[in-house]
Amino acid sequence: MKKTLIVTALTGICATAAHAQSSVTLYGLIDAGITYTNNQHGHSNWQETSGSVNGSRWGLRGSEDLGGGLKAIFTLENGFGINDGTLKQGGREFGRQAFVGLASDQFGSVTLGRQYDSMVDYVGPLALTGTQYGGTEFAHPFDNDNLNNSFRVNNSIKYQSVNYGGLKFGGLYGFSNQADGFANNRAYSAGASYTFGGLNVAAAYLQLNSNGATGAAAAFNSGGAVSSDNTFFAGRQQTWGAGANYAFGPATVGVVYSQTNLSSLAGIGAGASGQTGGIGFADNSAHFQNFEANARYALTPAVSIAGSYTYTRASLAGTRPHWNQFNLQTAYALSKRTDVYLQGEYQQLNENAIVDADINGLGASGNNKQIAVTAGLRHRF
Repeated sequence: MKKTLIVTALTGICATAAHAQSSVTLYGLIDAGITYTNNQHGHSNWQETSGSVNGSRWGLRGSEDLGGGLKAIFTLENGFGINDGTLKQGGREFGRQAFVGLASDQFGSVTLGRQYDSMVDYVGPLALTGTQYGGTEFAHPFDNDNLNNSFRVNNSIKYQSVNYGGLKFGGLYGFSNQADGFANNRAYSAGASYTFGGLNVAAAYLQLNSNGATGAAAAFNSGGAVSSDNTFFAGRQQTWGAGANYAFGPATVGVVYSQTNLSSLAGIGAGASGQTGGIGFADNSAHFQNFEANARYALTPAVSIAGSYTYTRASLAGTRPHWNQFNLQTAYALSKRTDVYLQGEYQQLNENAIVDADINGLGASGNNKQIAVTAGLRHRF
C-alpha cells in the first residue's frame, strides 16, 4: 500500500514537472554594410548602413508546456541600428514584435500584441524583399504592399493554423482602441499558403481603416492599430497579393503580384520608402500594382546567388508613374551563423514621373534613375 502511494505521488510530481517545462531563447541578427549610391539628392554617396538586407534585431522567445499539446508562448523582439545604436520602429523597445498567447498542437495559435499582418506572413516569403535573399533594398516602391514589413499592427489578435497536409492559414484583427471610433485606425487581414512537393503558393489580404473620410495625418488616431510608422495616411488602404515559388534541386524560381488601393490619401508616413516631392495628396486616391519575378540558386552549400525584376505601375496624384527595378545578390556563408554578401539595385522611372528614383532605405536620387551597391556582413545568434 505504501509503495503504491509513493509511486502515485512520484507519478504526479513527474507529470507536474513535465507540464511545467518551459524555455526562453535569446536570438538575434546583425546586418551591417557599406553602401555606394550613385545619386542621392544630386550627389554620389558612400555610407555605412544597418539592415540593407535584414533589419538588425534581438529578441526573446519563450514557451511553457501546459499539457495536452497546449503551450503558452511569447515573443519580444527589438529592432535597432547597428551603425548608431538607436532604436528603430519609432523608438520602441520591442518595436519589431511583442505578443503573448496560446498554441495548440492540433488547432494552431492565438496571440495578442504588436504583430505582423498576413501579407508579411504568407506572401512576403515568396518575394525576395521578404527574405534573406534581397530584403530592404529590394522592396517595391514606397513598400506600398508592406512585403518588406515597414509597419506592424498594434492592439492585434491573431490566429495561425497548424500545417494541415501542406495547408496553412490565418488572420489578424487590430483594434482602434478608441471608445467613440471603433473603425478609426483599425486593421484586419487574412491569408493562406499551400505547399506540395517543391511548389509553394500563397495569397493574402490586408485592409486599414485609419482616419475616416479625410485621411488627414493631423487627425490620426495614434493609439490605434497602425501608428506613425504606417506607409500611408489614408481613409482606407486595401492591399492584396498572391505568389508562387517552385524549388527544384538547388534552384528556386517565383512570381509575385500585389496591389494596393488608397482612398482619401493624405500623405506618406514614416514607414514608407520614397518621398513625396511636392505632391498635393489631400483627398486623392492612389493605386499601385507590383509584378515581381525572382530566382535564387545555391552554387555550393556556402555560396548563393539571387536576383529579381519588379515592374510597378501606379495612379498617383493625377499622374501615372511606373518603375523598373533590377536586383542582384550573392552571399558566401563563412559559417552556419555568419555570411558576407554583395548586392546591387538599379531603379528607373519614366522620365515624366512626379517622384524621383528612390531605392528603399536610401535617399531620393534627384532624378529618375538610381544605382546602389552594398557589401555587408550578417551574423545570427
